[in-house]
Amino acid sequence: MKIIALAVAALLACSALPTYSAEKVGAGGTAPAARNRLAIQINEDDVKKWNAVLANIRNIQAELGQKNVAIAVVAIGPGLGMLAAESLVANGVQDALATGVEFVACGNTMKALKIDKADLIEGVTISVAGYVELLKRQQQGWAYLRP
Repeated sequence: MKIIALAVAALLACSALPTYSAEKVGAGGTAPAARNRLAIQINEDDVKKWNAVLANIRNIQAELGQKNVAIAVVAIGPGLGMLAAESLVANGVQDALATGVEFVACGNTMKALKIDKADLIEGVTISVAGYVELLKRQQQGWAYLRP
């Protein structure tokens, strides 16, 4: 009888402890964490590819749910044209930004091509080196895609 009483007491004590899950608490301890994280590399000056990537992003978000996937598009070299304020896909990039997609410009490419932050679509962030950005994200468990 004592063993059963102790087991019940232990179960009740454990059930009173707070529980945390990746869905409730993100890495910073406050915001929900996305279950799926995808880093997409863009390094080509190809409007068809840019449009395909934007369409794929919409499809991924539709399949998994916007809140269940974090997507970062890292533009390097000639791919930086995708993030130019006057890009043919600027509206699509802005739409994706509005859904929480991150767009990251390679700072090294910007220096080499003498591109200023003001030349980019509003909301685009800049990393020092695009390939290092991709490397860090992969080390953090992000899936990597190069279309």
